[in-house]
Amino acid sequence: MIAPLTIKVHADDNVAIVVNAPGLPPGTVFPDGLVLKDFIPQGHKVALAEIAEGAPIVRYGEVIGTAVHAIPQGGWIEESLVRLPQAPDLFSLPLATNVPPPKPPLEGYCFDGFRNADGSVGTKNVLGISMSVQCVAGVMDFAIDRIKKELLPRFPNVDDVVAIDHAYGCGVAINAPQAVVPIRTLQNLARNPNLGGAVMVVGLGCEKLQPDRLLPEGAAAETSIVSLQDESHVGFGSMVTAIMEMAEKRLAELDRRQRQTCPASDLVVGLQCGGSDAFSGVTANPAVGFAADLLVRAGATVMFSEVTEVRDAIHLLTPRAATAEVGRRLIEEMDWYDRYLNAGETDRSANPSPGNKKGGLANVVEKALGSIAKSGSGAIVGVLSPGERADRKGLLYAATPASDFVCGTLQLASGCNMEVFTTGRGTPYGLAMVPVIKVATRTELAERWFDLIDVDAGRIATGQATIEDIGWELFRLILEVASGRKQTWADHWGLRNAMTLFNPAPVT
Repeated sequence: MIAPLTIKVHADDNVAIVVNAPGLPPGTVFPDGLVLKDFIPQGHKVALAEIAEGAPIVRYGEVIGTAVHAIPQGGWIEESLVRLPQAPDLFSLPLATNVPPPKPPLEGYCFDGFRNADGSVGTKNVLGISMSVQCVAGVMDFAIDRIKKELLPRFPNVDDVVAIDHAYGCGVAINAPQAVVPIRTLQNLARNPNLGGAVMVVGLGCEKLQPDRLLPEGAAAETSIVSLQDESHVGFGSMVTAIMEMAEKRLAELDRRQRQTCPASDLVVGLQCGGSDAFSGVTANPAVGFAADLLVRAGATVMFSEVTEVRDAIHLLTPRAATAEVGRRLIEEMDWYDRYLNAGETDRSANPSPGNKKGGLANVVEKALGSIAKSGSGAIVGVLSPGERADRKGLLYAATPASDFVCGTLQLASGCNMEVFTTGRGTPYGLAMVPVIKVATRTELAERWFDLIDVDAGRIATGQATIEDIGWELFRLILEVASGRKQTWADHWGLRNAMTLFNPAPVT
């Protein structure tokens, strides 16, 4: 049993979170003399001083809300007591006013990856089979099941066969301005480095989104597309045979690939969080941020995302933009999403989830302040719209919804060959196309989910490790997993979340 512990993040904070599981009872006395007035669950906030009605509640050195009524010193600041403040005004933010200077480069770090013709590098060797329309999903799933059972075992250098499936392609306003989002997402998913440029497409024939639009540049339609309405197909078996024959040729191509030593600068790492809690911003996310800084110093590309979990902390990011233009691009993506939510008659208060609140997060402001810790401390050098492909090295903001599976799909389209995912409440999230390293915010979760969590960042909360310790541990694990020398738990169990397109365009 550890002694009563709290974590206060910033000197200006008037709250701290309780470290002990499952929480601490009223009357608990801390070494500094603080006495709890209420039972306070693990991760929830305690008032370090009396907070008057309407007074600011401060965590991370930032106002996360105001008190609905007076809260005594030692009292539980339950989420209903925190009034949501206004979001930062986007059009009065400082741009590139506090650009972090570059840190010394990290040299000599490498991994063993699959070099592609376009210069990108895969961390897996995967056959991707895309589809142009949901109508063919049943046939494609049937064929892929047979491919995995009958063909894949003959090609030991190929890791997997992955369906790029989706609920799109027809019955949609394909020429609407926002249709660019799902279409470029599908186009760029086919270009993910782990697919080696060998993707094939299964189409129907009458769909609006014609299959040739999904092929990587240079791919020939006649050797890359199976169209089910083609008159050469007589019966269901003929369709399945055509898919399998094309897949066999692709598998033979991929099987000839060999891992080779590549610099760490060839990594493209997506950062994401899900099932977050109040520890996310003090253990796992800062450790991931430290690892992100290391990756950038090694020349890699790192992308963080999730608009609604960045929006309320955007005032802390625009000063870090490498240029005023990058800062303006950050604002453009925030403004676009504000308007998207308004059009749907909702707002940012729809986040956080009930589980986030149970884990101690009072509102989206507190969640955002913890979420951006994943971005580390470096300059933000570029901004990607949803589904755009990364076009430079360094720290990027890739705009996505906060939904885990939508965000993951968009990061795959942006070219990530590895993903790091932090969680406090726990999620068995995984992606078939890239390895996903899962980092727990709490030791309790890491121990209970010992065969689902890859890194325990909860050791930071109890003083057993520092942010730097876990950051270096994660950095080294990324290189090992990227090399195929270590396997994530998600890959060990074959856990796969479905790809989920973000489609803000009309459905007809």
